[in-house]
Amino acid sequence: MMGPSHALSGAAVWLAGSWALDHFAGYHQSPLAVAVGTAVCAGGALFPDLDLSGKVTRNQGGATVAKTFGVFSLFVAEVIEKLSLVVYTATRTRRDPHRNNGHRTLAHTLPFTLLVGWGTTALSTAYGKRAVIGILFFMFGLALRGLFDDWAKRVGWVTITLLSLAAAVFTWTMLPGNRGYPLLGLAVGVGCFVHLIGDMVTSAGVPIMWPIPVRGRMWRMVGIPNHLALRTGGTGEVVVLRTVLTIVSVLAALGLVAPSVLHGMDLDG
Repeated sequence: MMGPSHALSGAAVWLAGSWALDHFAGYHQSPLAVAVGTAVCAGGALFPDLDLSGKVTRNQGGATVAKTFGVFSLFVAEVIEKLSLVVYTATRTRRDPHRNNGHRTLAHTLPFTLLVGWGTTALSTAYGKRAVIGILFFMFGLALRGLFDDWAKRVGWVTITLLSLAAAVFTWTMLPGNRGYPLLGLAVGVGCFVHLIGDMVTSAGVPIMWPIPVRGRMWRMVGIPNHLALRTGGTGEVVVLRTVLTIVSVLAALGLVAPSVLHGMDLDG
């Protein structure tokens, strides 16, 4: 699945989940909290693809997300890709094919998803707003690159970096005290999990069962049957899926905002 679809799926899931919690469980979030959670989840839904690196010194190649901050994010992608390849090589069985890159291996597993979510929560809990501003900066950048892919390509990584920093600083100034922010970790973790589900509906699949062996293979790719799978960049993904995700996002956002607006109108009346 392409980057914009991943990012949009993360945003849609977080907005829909926020609406469901508000409507059925009475868990109300401020508009800022909803906006931040949505952006972070959209960024988290691109995070696993940092295992697809490119040519760092030339700022070329790699996944969409790897180009977010130019050579800096390409370097991060290179590290994650090489780490993933090391883990794959160390744990593969004789039935697992030989690989020369780590794409769709470690970063596309449930343990990695849980580790990233837990790590985000641990950092924000231990260091409070000092860690949060860095997390927000990174995730906002991924979200901008994914949700506005064509525009991001035109303006370049420097503009994305500056906008991400400005958004992170603004949000940081609005956050209360030096405290933990567990929803950040949840948003990142949910985004990564949504990414796995998105890749599972393509023909390539993901090793979601790792490290549990499946029929003699440690890294068996799991996905839906090929005749039902989405073709990456095809009409089913670009037109149908993105339209559905956009509708879900808009309806959920309206569902969150409408009660406050109506309540305000009643008070004015």
